[in-house]
Amino acid sequence: MIKNYLVSNAHRYASKWLVLVIDVLLTSISFVLAYIIRFEISFNFKSEDLFVQLPIVAFVSTIAFIYTGSYKGVVRHTGVRDVYKIFNAVCLASILSIFLVIVNAQYQMIENFTIPRGIVVFHSLLSFVVLISARYAFRTVYFNLVKKFKVTKNVLIYGAGESGILTYNAITNQTSSNTRVIAYLDDDPKKIGKVINGVMVLGKEVLSEYFISTKEVSEIIVSINNVDSEKLRELVEGLVEFPVQVKIVPPVESWINGELKVSQIKQVQIEDLLDRVPIDIKKSKVSEQLKNQVIMVTGGAGSIGSEIVRQIANYDYKSLIIIDQAESALYDLQQELKQNGFHNFVPIVGDIRDKNRMNAYFQEHKPSMVFHAAAYKHVPLMEYNFYEAIKVNVAGTKAIVDLSMNHKVEKFVFVSTDKAVNPTNVMGATKRIAEMYISSAQQENKTKFITTRFGNVLGSNGSVIPLFRKQIEKGGPLTVTHKDITRYFMTIPEASQLVLEAAVMGEGGEIFIFDMGKSVKIFDLAKNMIKLSGLKYPDDIDIKITGLRPGEKLYEELLANGENTLPTYHKKILIGKVRELDYAWVKSKIDELCVSNMFFNNNTMALMKEIVPEYVSNNSDFCKLDGDNEKVKELNTEKKIFQR
Repeated sequence: MIKNYLVSNAHRYASKWLVLVIDVLLTSISFVLAYIIRFEISFNFKSEDLFVQLPIVAFVSTIAFIYTGSYKGVVRHTGVRDVYKIFNAVCLASILSIFLVIVNAQYQMIENFTIPRGIVVFHSLLSFVVLISARYAFRTVYFNLVKKFKVTKNVLIYGAGESGILTYNAITNQTSSNTRVIAYLDDDPKKIGKVINGVMVLGKEVLSEYFISTKEVSEIIVSINNVDSEKLRELVEGLVEFPVQVKIVPPVESWINGELKVSQIKQVQIEDLLDRVPIDIKKSKVSEQLKNQVIMVTGGAGSIGSEIVRQIANYDYKSLIIIDQAESALYDLQQELKQNGFHNFVPIVGDIRDKNRMNAYFQEHKPSMVFHAAAYKHVPLMEYNFYEAIKVNVAGTKAIVDLSMNHKVEKFVFVSTDKAVNPTNVMGATKRIAEMYISSAQQENKTKFITTRFGNVLGSNGSVIPLFRKQIEKGGPLTVTHKDITRYFMTIPEASQLVLEAAVMGEGGEIFIFDMGKSVKIFDLAKNMIKLSGLKYPDDIDIKITGLRPGEKLYEELLANGENTLPTYHKKILIGKVRELDYAWVKSKIDELCVSNMFFNNNTMALMKEIVPEYVSNNSDFCKLDGDNEKVKELNTEKKIFQR
C-alpha cells in the first residue's frame, strides 16, 4: 500500500506555502543555535531577550523569503539558481535585522530588542547552511527512497572516460528516468576498481550471461569517444551476443549545444555492425556544379531519388523538378520539404513512359541537369512482369535520354545497379540495356551522359532489412533465400552523396562504380538483427532458408567479365572500363526491343539475351532460352570460379 501511494504521488509537488513555513521554522531554529554558539555552547544568556527577538527575526525572514521567492522552487529539483535565491534571502533578512536593531536602539520602540552583531553573523551562516542542507537532504531522500519504488532499468555504461561520465550525468539528471547505472565497464586497467559518482568501474571480463542475469541488466550503453570505427564495430558486435539491448552514444560533435541528451542515446542499428567504413564526402565540388541549375529528378519520391532531392535541396540551385508516378510518396516528400523550409521545387505526378507529357515538362522547365532514378527494381516481381520492366527500365529511360538530347540538357546522370553486371534476371538485364543505350547516346556528343553503379542500399523500399524488422516484430521466423548468399550494402545518404559527386566529376560516357567495401552474408545479417532486438537465435527467433528466388544470384558483382577500373580523385569512386560496343547495332536492337515489347511479342526475352549476351537466367522460366551453347557454359564457369 505504501509502495503504491509513493509511486502514484511521486509526481506531486509540495505546497510552496509549506516550504515557506519550513524555511521560517529552520531559520528560527538557526537563530537559537546562533545564540548558543555565541555564548560558547551554553545557555548563559537572557532567555526572555531571545523570546522577544525570535518572533521578530521569524517575521523578517518571512518578508525576505517572500520578496526573493526562494520558497517557490521545487525542492527535489534544487539547483544553482535556488541556492542563489536562498543566499539573497538570507542576506536580505540579515540586513533588515541589523536595520531594525539600529532603529530600535535610537527610538527604543521594542524593549530588549538588541541582537549582538556576532549572533547576526552566526545566524546568517547557519541559516544558509541549514536551508541548503535541508533541500539537498530531501532531494537525496526522494531519489533514494521514493524512486526506489518505481520499476527500474539496470544499465551498464561501457567507457569510464569523460564521455561515460557525461552519459551517467545525462541519465541520472533526468528526473523522469527509471534507469539505474550499476557499473562502468572499461578496458583500461588503471581505471578498473575505482569508483566514479558512487559507481564501480569493472573490467569487461566480468561480462557474462550469469553476471547480466544476477544483476538484472537490461541495457549496455557504449560511450567511448575518439575510437576507431573498426574497433567500435567489433566491440558492439561482441556486446550484442548477450541478451541485452545495446545502445550507443553519438560523437561529441553531434551533441546538442555541447550537451548530451538522453534522447540522443540510440539503440545500435544494423548499419553499425556492417564490416565497412562509412563514406564521408568532405571536400566536394557539388555546390559549385549545382549552383543556378534547373535540376530534374525522375523517380524523385523513391528511396534513392528522394534522398538525392533532399541533398540537392540544401544547395543554391535555380529550380528543382521532382517527377514520380507514386502520388502518395511524392506528397509525403513535398510536405517534408516544405516543413524543412524548402519551397523552390515543383512536384509533378507523371510517368516517364509518357513521352509526350515528359516533352512538355522539358519544354516548360528547361532542365540543365537530369538525375534519372525512376525504375522498377524488385527482382522476383520483374521476373514475372518483364513487360513492365522493359517498358519502364528500357523504354522509359530511352524516352528521357532522347528528350535530354533534344532539349540540350548539359548532364544526364543515370542511377544503375550492380545487378546489371552479368545479369541473371530481367531487372538486371533491363538496367544493363539502359546503360548500353546511354553509352550509345553519348556518341552523339549532345549531352554528357554519366552512369553510376552500386549495390543494395540499407533501408530502401523492399530491401532485406525492413523485411527482417517486420518479421522480428511478428515473432519470426526470418526468411533467407540461401545460407551463403551475400550482398554489398551502402546507406541511402552515402549512395546519394556519391551520385552527386559522380555528377560533378563526369565528363560524359563514364560508368562510375562505387566502392561498397566487403560483401555481407545475409544469414549473418539476420542473426545480428535478432541479437539487436534483445532476442536469441534460434531460441527466440529462427531463420528459415527458403531457396533462391527466380533470377536471384548468390552474390553480386560490380564489374562484368572483361571490365576493369580506373581511379578518380575520390577513393570510393572508380571509373569502369567497359567492353566496346557496336553502338549503331545496339541502338537499333534496343529500338526493336521496345517495339517488340509494345506488341507483346514472344520474341522479346530472346531479343534481350541477344543484346546482352552475358545475360544468363538463373532459377527462372527463361533459363530455357539460354540453350546449351558454349558461351553460356563459359559464363557459368567464370561465375563459379569468381564465387569460390
